[in-house]
Amino acid sequence: MTVRLPDEQSGPARARLLVVVAVPAEAGAVLRGLGGTARRVPLPGGALDRVAHPSGATVDVLAGGVGPGAAAAAAATALTALSASTGDRYRLVVSAGIAGGFAPRAPIGTTVVADAIVAADLGAETPEGFADVTELGFGTVRHTPVPATAALVAGALRTAGVRTLATGAVLTVSTVTGSAGRAAALSARHPDAVAEAMEGFGVAEAAARHGVPAFELRTVSNPVGPRDRTAWRIGEALGALERAFAALPLAALAAPNPARPAPAAEPRTADGPQSHRADPPGPRRTPKEAGRG
Repeated sequence: MTVRLPDEQSGPARARLLVVVAVPAEAGAVLRGLGGTARRVPLPGGALDRVAHPSGATVDVLAGGVGPGAAAAAAATALTALSASTGDRYRLVVSAGIAGGFAPRAPIGTTVVADAIVAADLGAETPEGFADVTELGFGTVRHTPVPATAALVAGALRTAGVRTLATGAVLTVSTVTGSAGRAAALSARHPDAVAEAMEGFGVAEAAARHGVPAFELRTVSNPVGPRDRTAWRIGEALGALERAFAALPLAALAAPNPARPAPAAEPRTADGPQSHRADPPGPRRTPKEAGRG
């Protein structure tokens, strides 16, 4: 059975962006930021909101559910449906929403621009400590957005007056951190981390399998650490998310054939260059060889 997505645009000028959030409250914030005219489009198992933005970009906003599995399934459904319907594909997939921030790098209210999307708890516990899937030799735990995309977004947000801005790794977890001990352990394993959420890696995995670049943007509602709901500022974070999407250069982000940096300009890890979609799995390493001693 072929899934058909109705489409109000046609021709080579179409510019498409898919934004995947977890819950309707986040979708509402994104849609308010985008403005323009939105209409509901059915998908298998749900629906998305399609916005004809004044910039000329078509932006699809999908509330895919909580956690990496739900996010991956929802993103893959939207990616497949568009390709089956029109033969076209999205130019960029964005994982967005609110998140926990690692203090002091990303306090409450911070807008986070991801330069890496990392599955922080995908792996195995060993007598020497946690070993991620890459160390075990079974795949990747890290997707790297196109550096030019992160720079474009950060620059647009600064120009729009977003003063509290952090760039770094956004960790994807299946269990939200609720203790000082786990927060410290994550910070030690991922010193470049600025936030933790639950969907980014799933969205990036789906995008990678369709050959589409992925990116993550978050706004901080609470500190990563001991679970204290009185410290959460969800309304403030949703307001920041709305302002961030109002400031995004959508036409540039969704344009066909966006400029990509030369390979020499890509960021590097100790194991070599990073891809804009997924870092290739390296040789199996023990935790000691990975630098944890």
